[in-house]
Amino acid sequence: MPVDTQQILQAAENLGQMLKEHPSVDRFKAAQKAVAEDPEATRLLGEFDRHIESLARQEQQGRPITDAQRLSLESLQSKVASHIKIKNLNLAQMEFVDLLRKVSQTYQRPLADSAASPPRPKVVGAPPA
Repeated sequence: MPVDTQQILQAAENLGQMLKEHPSVDRFKAAQKAVAEDPEATRLLGEFDRHIESLARQEQQGRPITDAQRLSLESLQSKVASHIKIKNLNLAQMEFVDLLRKVSQTYQRPLADSAASPPRPKVVGAPPA
């Protein structure tokens, strides 16, 4: 029996509600909040973003990045990566993204299976295969 667009959209809405209630979403939101409320974490992330943007502009202008700039970026990256709240955010984000990947693979599997073996056309008057 064919399915109409509205049924698919309703199923997607239901899936969204289920995802919203999954523990990984709560962990991700809590980790985001913890980072947002931590002045040191937000300062580090802001400084890292500004540093990356500055180096990208410099490269676009054809100026090479110096060893000192590279070392400074690596040092800052190390500080960001070792901050416990940022580390927790990264882990929570990976868990959430992994859940979304699994959901995506699951709903795409039937589509891939049907595309892999297209129906064979019937030839009138031909013997059965």
